[in-house]
Amino acid sequence: MKKIGWIGLGKMGHPMAMNLAKKGYSLAVFNRTKSKMAELIEAGATGTDSIAEVTQQSDIVVTMVSDDPALESLALGPDGIFANASAGNTFIDMSTVSPVLSARIAEESKAKGLNYLRAPVNGTVIQAEASTLVILVSGPEAEFEGNKDVFETMGDKIFYIGSEEQARFLKLSINMMVGVSAIMMAEALALGESGGLDWDQMIEIIKNSAVGSPVVHYKEQTLKNRDFTPAFTAKQMAKDFDLILEAGKAGNVPLSVAALVRQNWSAMIATGRGDQDFFGYIDLLEELSGLKK
Repeated sequence: MKKIGWIGLGKMGHPMAMNLAKKGYSLAVFNRTKSKMAELIEAGATGTDSIAEVTQQSDIVVTMVSDDPALESLALGPDGIFANASAGNTFIDMSTVSPVLSARIAEESKAKGLNYLRAPVNGTVIQAEASTLVILVSGPEAEFEGNKDVFETMGDKIFYIGSEEQARFLKLSINMMVGVSAIMMAEALALGESGGLDWDQMIEIIKNSAVGSPVVHYKEQTLKNRDFTPAFTAKQMAKDFDLILEAGKAGNVPLSVAALVRQNWSAMIATGRGDQDFFGYIDLLEELSGLKK
């Protein structure tokens, strides 16, 4: 039985780890907020008190954390994963982080004798709970094949896409398109609203038109109900767009649309909407357009 250690029990990490526990894997968990481990422990996981402890009792360590600084500290800190892992162990990071940091971690992994897989995910909390995430994996192919069962416990569409940072670049590319779609949708809705279109009917028709992408379908009720309770916040999208623009700069890829859309997230944050769902940009745009009722 594979001994898996899991670090990071946020909105996505918690249900992903729970699916491993329910599947019967030998699972040890660590989270800075101890209370978030309670449900996992009830499901059969072992709670730990430190990164060192969870790493030392695991053959595979999985991280799902918020950003580059968090991953860097967990992986490379003096009491982190690499300081406590044994040669031959596997490190899987499923966070959305920069290709630059990921490449540095890859170098450190080789020096330590660890197998490093980059495995960012696409999907929502609902998909995480249902084990229907899309998982993008790059790194040593043999290691991917050897741990495919772990990924299949958390997702139903698993793609191996290369031996280096390909998964990082694809994850950022997809998030860029999702973010641009939100701003495009907001502008289209505001324009239609200004022309007297019925709000719900307009959304319904757009959903079923040539531009009715899966993200538009998923956000249908969010928009119809004007309920911007966050599935993914404007602040989180701003973080991802910073990563996108940094990656573009490093590769000399001009990302003019992404650079413009990044300013929309700043506008949401500056007007107190940073913790709203990123599709809540329509709320700000209606205000700017004099459409607020």
